[in-house]
Amino acid sequence: MAQGTREIHLEEHIVKYLVEYGGYHEVSASAYDKELCLIPSEAIAFIQETQPEKYNLLKLEQYGNKVDEKIVANISKTYKDSKDKTLDLLRNKVKDRGVQFDMVYFQPANDKSPEHQEWYKKNRLAVVRQLKYSTKNNNSIDLVLFVNGIPAVTLELKNELTGQNHHNAIKQYIQDRDPKGEPFLEFKRCLVHFAVGTEKVFMTTELKGKGTFFLPFNQGLDNFNPDGFATSYLWEDVLKKDSLLDLLQNYINIQTDVEKEYDATSKSLKEKKSTKLLFPRFHQRRAVQRLLYAVKEEGVGKNYLVQHSAGSGKSNTITWLAYRLAGFYQNENDDKALYDSVIVVNDRRVLDKQIQNNIRQLDNTPGLVAYIDENKTAQDLKKAIEEGKRIIITTIQKFPVISETIASMPERKYAVIIDEAHSSQSGESARHLKKSLSLEEAEKEDISEDLDDIIAEEIKRKGKQPNISFFAFTATPKPKTEELFGRLIDGRIKAFDTYTMEQAIKEGFIRDVLKNYMSFKRYYKIIKRTEIKDKEYEKKKTVRLLGSYVDLQDHAIERKARIMIEHFVSQTQNEIQGKARAMVVTKSRLHAVRFKRKFDEIMQEMKLPYGALVAFSGTVKDSETNEEYTETSMNQLQGKISIPEALKLPQFRILIVANKFQTGFDEPMLHTMFVDKKLGGASTVQTLSRLNRTMRGKESTMVLDFVNDPELVQKDFQYYYGENFMEEDNQTDPNSLYTVQNKIDSFNVFYQNEVEAFADIFFRKGNNYEKLNPILKAVTNRYIAELTEEDQTNFKSEVQTFLKLYRFLSQIITFTDVELEKYYVFLTALLKMLPYIKTNLPLDVLGEVELDSYKIQHQYTTDLALVSENGEMYGMTPGGASGKEEDEFDMLTNIIKVLNDTFGIDLTEEDKVEFQKMKDKIYSNEELMSFFNRNNSRDNIQDKFSEEIDNELLNFINTKLELYNKLSEDRVNLMFKKMWFDDLYNRRVRGI
Repeated sequence: MAQGTREIHLEEHIVKYLVEYGGYHEVSASAYDKELCLIPSEAIAFIQETQPEKYNLLKLEQYGNKVDEKIVANISKTYKDSKDKTLDLLRNKVKDRGVQFDMVYFQPANDKSPEHQEWYKKNRLAVVRQLKYSTKNNNSIDLVLFVNGIPAVTLELKNELTGQNHHNAIKQYIQDRDPKGEPFLEFKRCLVHFAVGTEKVFMTTELKGKGTFFLPFNQGLDNFNPDGFATSYLWEDVLKKDSLLDLLQNYINIQTDVEKEYDATSKSLKEKKSTKLLFPRFHQRRAVQRLLYAVKEEGVGKNYLVQHSAGSGKSNTITWLAYRLAGFYQNENDDKALYDSVIVVNDRRVLDKQIQNNIRQLDNTPGLVAYIDENKTAQDLKKAIEEGKRIIITTIQKFPVISETIASMPERKYAVIIDEAHSSQSGESARHLKKSLSLEEAEKEDISEDLDDIIAEEIKRKGKQPNISFFAFTATPKPKTEELFGRLIDGRIKAFDTYTMEQAIKEGFIRDVLKNYMSFKRYYKIIKRTEIKDKEYEKKKTVRLLGSYVDLQDHAIERKARIMIEHFVSQTQNEIQGKARAMVVTKSRLHAVRFKRKFDEIMQEMKLPYGALVAFSGTVKDSETNEEYTETSMNQLQGKISIPEALKLPQFRILIVANKFQTGFDEPMLHTMFVDKKLGGASTVQTLSRLNRTMRGKESTMVLDFVNDPELVQKDFQYYYGENFMEEDNQTDPNSLYTVQNKIDSFNVFYQNEVEAFADIFFRKGNNYEKLNPILKAVTNRYIAELTEEDQTNFKSEVQTFLKLYRFLSQIITFTDVELEKYYVFLTALLKMLPYIKTNLPLDVLGEVELDSYKIQHQYTTDLALVSENGEMYGMTPGGASGKEEDEFDMLTNIIKVLNDTFGIDLTEEDKVEFQKMKDKIYSNEELMSFFNRNNSRDNIQDKFSEEIDNELLNFINTKLELYNKLSEDRVNLMFKKMWFDDLYNRRVRGI
């Protein structure tokens, strides 16, 4: 069909499609009753066709010839009297003098009730053009969609070829569609309003004049249709009869949020309730619909990864998916739902009750949801699963406790939805989970006496299970997550559905926290006291100790604290209409304690009307004051008020944290973050994203970073900015397990017969497990007596690599190697028995040095720009544990003629010590060394090498500032990196 150039042509096109293909019929605008706010003829026709007995009963015994008039008047009154308006009207029955009418018939779950299927087909969906809805003026809305005479959807249309677009439609809704005094436009009557252009679509569920907020409703950053209007998906998919009825039945709901806000009148926190009508954003509905279609096609036992950014409405997407899966029938003629239980697993100890509350909006069936939060026990979870609760919300920590109980229900099928799928889901907890939900019966008497058969069954229980479907949601997938839950599509492993950080930022759902990024450099000098004789020290630990020594000095804490407070006072406190808050991210609990004390001191000195809070776990003893501190004693909060609640009070504006509140903490008033902790990878994104929540009046964010390289921060965000993927050839190689196994065997710490003896006891039920101890003890004695300290360290490293790889690989591939499972259980137990090699920190070095000078210098403030591209991932590549190329110990002043000669820079003896320590650290970095292999491109290896060198150089700020300045000079930096990389690459990859 040729596309017209006027708005009316778009209108005609949509109506024609809906009538011919969408299940609608067109009704004249004159049929609409402005007083009743419905189409009487449509409502009556639906009731007559689907419920004739009830209609005739009212006609004969109650209303006579006025029956139609009375019924529609009662429908209108029922609407006015109901809390949730149109949703109540459609989801509940209309009562009329002893008769109860249904105003819609939703799609039945299966084909077992043919009469319900017939009623469903008789739903009347009407489209009305140019509806004049008002009794006050002649305003009209371009298109209105009715369900059995009840208005449900409005659309204002604009054709780009007229010079207008969706922005003009939004403006029209805001300026000319005033809901005051207009029953048709009141909240909860029409459930969604679409501003439709030929390129973009936006929507809102509540019109409120200038306060109206429209959300994008687009397929992606750009809509594309080679055969017609770019926005045709709206009427060709979303608004078709079956789709709209599905939205009404399973998605659209009323959500009541309860948040505490500061009340200036009472000068206290008051609960504030806000009600919103939820209509799924395009990607939310798309993800759920695609997942349901895949399950229908594939059945139980598949994995699905959903990569949805912060700001995507992940909790609501999970709610809709859980609800749909709980009553999902794979085939129309099935007698029972596909899944016995849907288990929503959350990593957080305190679960979000919003999921439970949202499901109750859709289906208030008593006992539909079992909510097993931190106050419930494993027994509660056990009971919920045994009783076959349809939806169970819990934490992953509770699964291992009940594994044996679940195994007694072999025929059950489960859908497991994981919220924020982290790498923990590739560890032992997930193996327990899979075993606990498996089809095998762990407690049955052994069918076979053959040990290898028993172990093979155990492997099957812990591997991929045919009776479990996993649905993993995350904003920042790690490579392990991608391999475990991702899908192979066109040669790449990637998420099943993606809503990127880029789209969330550009659509305005989250703020770009890399705007206004202020970078500081710390400069300081440590000198050795000349009156003390030179000694040997363990290099790595000395470097770490000296760095911590500098950072904990009162002068260093005070300099940074003053910069932070002065910035807050001069800039941050005025943001967000004077409500802005800030977070200080520290590197340890002791740092947090000292910052809190220093903040209190400076803020009192400045007579500021607000103070700082601190958050850390446990008790911290500070040798500086010889006192013990807890967050409770330091904050001195009155009553039962929590730290997040206290931060909303005007007397607290800054929160100092050590590990707490760096993830999962959503406070929209957070505007500024002061970072004094080394970040990297996903933790960079998760930490800085505490600032990304939006709110009215929040126009910007600010990061002041004292530690991290802005380029690396930018790189971490860029990695997760688009869609993450892994080339098929870059997956973890299962055969690498055998390589690691051979390395472990080469230490000759244990014999094969010991592994066999251990397995024979471990895997046979009812045997005495105390017999395992003598086997492990003998191996441990051999480990202590026959291995050098260096070999002990390397042996442990290889064992840890094997266990990590096996846990992961046993879940993503189908292989049954009984010998590897024997190794796994044996090495798991052995590792716990091996003595901990405790080497004391060289604390006496602190008596030999002193801080000579310290300063902090502002480098620059910039926007760290991100570009539209996807992030490539690589599977696990275990590197061998190698011995140190040089001695671990060296004289404190015996260092580096080579660097002086090579680079022409003035390296002192102390410089050389620090550089050697960095070199040792690089060579012992197993992850980096594993990158040097023929499977990785040279560019990829070089990027990783450069990143790790830059990370290590940052440590010199803590230990040797002058050396940092020398090695960070562009000319020198490029030269020594290139020389060092070429040497490593030639030896490790090229073998020359």
